[in-house]
Amino acid sequence: MTAVRVAVAFLLAAAAGLASLPIRAQTLINIRTQDAPRYDPHHNTSSGMGHPMFMMGDTLVALDWDLKTVKPLLATSWTMSADGLTYTFKLRDDVTFCSGKKLTADDVIYSFTRLADPAAKYPFHWRLGEIDALTAPDPYTVIYKLKRPHAELLVDLTNFAATIINKENVEALGADFGVKGFDGTGPLCWEAWEPRKELVLKRHGAYKWGPTGVYKNPGPVKYERMIWRIVPEETTRMAAMLAGQADFCHWNPLQAIDAFRKAPHLAVYEPDAYFGMYYFGMKSTREYMRDRRVRAALSHVLDRDEINKALFFGQAQPARSLVHEKAQDFNPATLDGLTRFDPAASRKLLDEAGWELRSDGFRYKDGKKLELLLYSYTVGENPKLSEVLQGAARKIGIDIKVQMWDPTAFFQKIAQQDYDIWTLSVPYTSAGDQMYLYYHSNNRPAPNRTMWADPVTDKLLDAGRTAVSDADRRDNFYKVQQLVHDEALMLPTVHSRLYLVAKKSIKGARAHGNYAAALYKGLDLQP
Repeated sequence: MTAVRVAVAFLLAAAAGLASLPIRAQTLINIRTQDAPRYDPHHNTSSGMGHPMFMMGDTLVALDWDLKTVKPLLATSWTMSADGLTYTFKLRDDVTFCSGKKLTADDVIYSFTRLADPAAKYPFHWRLGEIDALTAPDPYTVIYKLKRPHAELLVDLTNFAATIINKENVEALGADFGVKGFDGTGPLCWEAWEPRKELVLKRHGAYKWGPTGVYKNPGPVKYERMIWRIVPEETTRMAAMLAGQADFCHWNPLQAIDAFRKAPHLAVYEPDAYFGMYYFGMKSTREYMRDRRVRAALSHVLDRDEINKALFFGQAQPARSLVHEKAQDFNPATLDGLTRFDPAASRKLLDEAGWELRSDGFRYKDGKKLELLLYSYTVGENPKLSEVLQGAARKIGIDIKVQMWDPTAFFQKIAQQDYDIWTLSVPYTSAGDQMYLYYHSNNRPAPNRTMWADPVTDKLLDAGRTAVSDADRRDNFYKVQQLVHDEALMLPTVHSRLYLVAKKSIKGARAHGNYAAALYKGLDLQP
């Protein structure tokens, strides 16, 4: 038997487990690598939660395919005061939750008040800006008053964290909200969830308020159910798609993209716009990581061209900066030598920092070994990236210990703060989005896991987010990019690409880049 036949036989055998599972008529199967700890849009930043949340819930406004243009969704229109402090949203009067309860301004106010609660410390609370007051002069009008302007408020309100939730549902389920149920206004409704196995969503029959100008079909969807099935193994996901046992996958083994393109029954879609990055984060408050020279040494030891070639099969872009060159407010001056592969520079930096290389191959100072703890998790290329950094660091005398976690446990473990480095991937919409996400001191301990607390950084970020003019916003975000880039707080590895693989028989498939969701609302899908 030829090698090709052996490979095909192996893949088909790997798919047998999926084929044996019962599938109902008009049910679409979407396979992915990770689940979520719970399905509460405020609770965490996990894409495993966020992607299906776009289908289970709705936001006031939606993001078009270009990741810049904001479109009506639950809000039919909005106005902004001249000083940028007050937004008035007019709501649709025909929206219902899956339970049948009618949506009103009270639901919007409850959702945003809950997300903004300082005691809860929800990781994406900052996307709401600094709220002064939320009021409802009538059931279908929301007046959103800010303490300071928020230049990217409308785009931030398209994120899943701004999903409008049902207070009655939250209070009825208590600690089980997002675990035993979720009542949203999205095109799909919660049916069942078996953690680490599958999330089953069913059609919201009353849905007819899809985002204006984004989809041809305002709703309801033209299928009965969608199952978000967890398939951690790359070979099994590849097998499932090639054998026709799944309808969608955007958590694709990159080595399989060319094979998917050649498969007669599959189509590969990329979004009009998408920005995502794999990176290593440096916790700046740890004993050894406080020294910029140690952080910079780790940056120079990464061969990003080889990483793209070996780990991403050439399907990504080596990252020379923290922000993609096509993203809004990208600063081209950050494309400098800090991301240059230069182990000699790494050794020099460590020598200057007083770390002496000894006969055992490791570095020491004041009797202490240069040993770092890296938190990683078992999704995508993160395990392989962790091994690459571990091996490269070993060559310059740094001993990195790797602890690997399942996605459902990773965010709880990293919240305990016992790490020097972590690795993740991040989707974002603009330079300002990414910069504020990771570097503002208000976002400690998450998502600012670098624990960076710098008054100059905060001042620049605040000035950029409260700027009234595009020029002022860009100027401040340029400066903060340069600052954090030079500090080597985060080591970019590659700018990733987003691939949605789907059966050709499914009409209306198109990839959307919002938070790497790919399917987003999925309203035009037709089996």
